[in-house]
Amino acid sequence: MIDKIVLSTMFFLVSYFTLHAQDFQATAVYASKTSTADIQSKMQGNKDITPDMQKMIEDRMKAMFEKTYILSFDKSASVYKEEEKLDAPGQNGGFNVKMFSSMMGGGGTFYKNVKEKRYVVDKEFMGKEFLVKDSLPKLNWKLENETKQIGGYTCYKATATRQPSKSDLRNFRPKKDDDKKTPAKANEKDKKTDFMDDVDLPKEITITAWYALEIPASQGPENYWGLPGLILEVNDGKTTILCTKVVLNAKDKVEIKAPTNGEVISQAKYDETVMKKLKELQEMNQGRGNDGKMQMRIGG
Repeated sequence: MIDKIVLSTMFFLVSYFTLHAQDFQATAVYASKTSTADIQSKMQGNKDITPDMQKMIEDRMKAMFEKTYILSFDKSASVYKEEEKLDAPGQNGGFNVKMFSSMMGGGGTFYKNVKEKRYVVDKEFMGKEFLVKDSLPKLNWKLENETKQIGGYTCYKATATRQPSKSDLRNFRPKKDDDKKTPAKANEKDKKTDFMDDVDLPKEITITAWYALEIPASQGPENYWGLPGLILEVNDGKTTILCTKVVLNAKDKVEIKAPTNGEVISQAKYDETVMKKLKELQEMNQGRGNDGKMQMRIGG
């Protein structure tokens, strides 16, 4: 028993001094996966989608909704970027990859400064570059007693609630048929259907995180932070982000700095811009006889 206490104490001291070294820097690799069960359920009820088409769509959804990210961090700041990889010809299926990534919580470089409690992230939307600058969201974490092992680290559970971002499409949930608005019958010819009638944005989302005290850095993927250890796993009910590898004090250092390109904008203003443009697209589709449904080309 004493040996275990001594070993635990030694391990903690080694971790502490490693993390508090003057030139401390670490890297964590995360696998992000967003559930597409609701989309697949809609496809299964569509008689126009053949088995081959469904297989093609599922393969492309996997590529779009399953991503790998790299978090490079020191004692006060971090950069979080999608792992760079080459796509096969035609794999993008007609999508603007950078824009779609921005709408799915990604983007170029997500910079967090936990000491100054601010973040900067570059986004592309509708062919325009934005530089979102804002304060880090303050999550009122509730620390739980439950633990589990992730990659050899003992992780502790924490929960919190937050308001979902309107510009992150992962936050929207399809509405049930009986929850959709019924269009006014006064003028059926001129009626318009808001694309928001088919989806719902929850008022708040429950976050479950698992953090490692052995890595006492108040960092994590995306805009998650504020716990007494590195967040190795986080789930918002639809998207799970899991750390698959941690490298402490790697020989090759990464420059941790905020992106600088794009029109500077707040998060609230960026969300408003995205929602406005999406509604404009929906109205354009109405004029083309698409019954008010936004059309997104998935085929190559």
